[in-house]
Amino acid sequence: MTWTTHSVFNQPHPLSNSNLFTRDIALCEAVAREGAGWDREWLASVGLQLGSAESLELGRLANTQPPELQRYDARGERLDEVRFHPAWHLLMQGLCASRLHNLSWQPDVQPNAMVARAARFILHAQVEAGSLCPVTMTHAAIPLLQNHLPEAYADWRETLLSDRYDAHHQPGNKKRGLLIGMGMTEKQGGTDVLSNSTRAEPIGVHGTGEPYRITGHKWFFSVPQSDAHLILAQTSQGLSCFFLPRLLPDGTRNAIRIERLKDKLGNRSNASAEVEFQDAIGWLMGEEGDGVRLILKMGGMTRFDCALGSHGLMRRALSIALHHAQQRQVMGKNLSDQPLMRTVLAQQALQLEGQTALLMRLARAWSTPASEHERLYARLFTPAAKFGICKAGMPFVAESMEVLGGIGYCEESELPRLYREMPVNSIWEGSGNVMCLDVLRVLGRQADVMTMLNDEFEAVKGSNRHFDRRWRQLRLQLNHVREGMAREVTQELLQLASAAILLKVAEPPLADGWCDQHLDMRGRRSLSDDLCTRLLLRASAG
Repeated sequence: MTWTTHSVFNQPHPLSNSNLFTRDIALCEAVAREGAGWDREWLASVGLQLGSAESLELGRLANTQPPELQRYDARGERLDEVRFHPAWHLLMQGLCASRLHNLSWQPDVQPNAMVARAARFILHAQVEAGSLCPVTMTHAAIPLLQNHLPEAYADWRETLLSDRYDAHHQPGNKKRGLLIGMGMTEKQGGTDVLSNSTRAEPIGVHGTGEPYRITGHKWFFSVPQSDAHLILAQTSQGLSCFFLPRLLPDGTRNAIRIERLKDKLGNRSNASAEVEFQDAIGWLMGEEGDGVRLILKMGGMTRFDCALGSHGLMRRALSIALHHAQQRQVMGKNLSDQPLMRTVLAQQALQLEGQTALLMRLARAWSTPASEHERLYARLFTPAAKFGICKAGMPFVAESMEVLGGIGYCEESELPRLYREMPVNSIWEGSGNVMCLDVLRVLGRQADVMTMLNDEFEAVKGSNRHFDRRWRQLRLQLNHVREGMAREVTQELLQLASAAILLKVAEPPLADGWCDQHLDMRGRRSLSDDLCTRLLLRASAG
């Protein structure tokens, strides 16, 4: 006897085979506005590929089949190798083909390349975020390596600018592509790298470009399969930066012992290790005692990528929620037509409008460091964006889960993976308090930062009363901000910066709606039906 208890209906199909770029109107507009319209064709092509069912399946597989540590071979020889599912390697091929690891540093680079790269980064983050870790560190390390590569590795310069991914375990001069990792934190210190205990002693003479023997450990050694790492170690002159290759110039393994891979909440596709250095050999970069200054040069770029990654995850969560709500029916109407659900989805879409505008504006600032105004803009709003956007990601994805209900909470949905992925961007490269203290540092030490803020915010004065009031009140506080108020001040600066851009470039109903939602001292006001419709159409491009 055949039993038929029910048929499946009123269940939307999973979101796939969509163009992640062309469906995002806010991103399309921002790329053109901030000077990277030359990359539109590439972005549309990559957006179509990344939105395919095949690409999304690679992201799923890379997380359900995480990397494994192979410490020894069958004979008992030490290997210290990390092995990945083939999906990981295919994802890395796509990332390197998009040049997320080096687009900004190409000799024939187009204007505002950071804007194009930021858009590409957001698209890739929507498919699989763990594989972004190797490329963000490599991208940040390349400017430093261009000036400080040891003589024995000088031929890496050209290969670092390749668009190839090469996972083979062989010397860099025989590879078609290279990746760079970082190792800063230790058990006893974490963010407090000045407490690092790893020691470096010169093999011969002290000095830039000379080899040192390194003994110690790293509590987080990101992407241990990288061709080299930049690490911090103590010398007689203080904390210093070293180039630590996986293979030495003669092809033998460096004495980097992988003790274990971290068992993390999320970011499971990506390998993070604990390692010990047993007389490993590293080459000094810069001067002894200059390590923190050199590392901080990279820190801003990796922090910006954290904000971009969180935004990409949020964008994917909203896309899934919208796709579901536009098909799922309740009481004879689509969820997206139910007034309360429309408001929730529109508020999320509005939040991403402001974030998109700010991040692309920030990318333009990173593209033009020769301008003092743009340098200060990037210096102030990079830690602010990392704090505000990364912190907002977790409740944002949880809200998207609620749109789907129980099915969104199950592992077959993408949303649990997105939710687990969110906290790492808020923690890595400095957690929330570190970012807010950095914002205070910029406000207190950068002489012209108030001039920059006045130039940015006074340009839209009179456009919105909520903006004018909040900027007038905050400006009075900025001369002396107590540490205990750092989070509130950082959040207000970020909200005002987003509002200022929208007031300049967006249609008045959208810009005013953003100010009503985020700057009105009385709390959020309801969105009009017309604005809800406009926002949902922009978010789904149709």
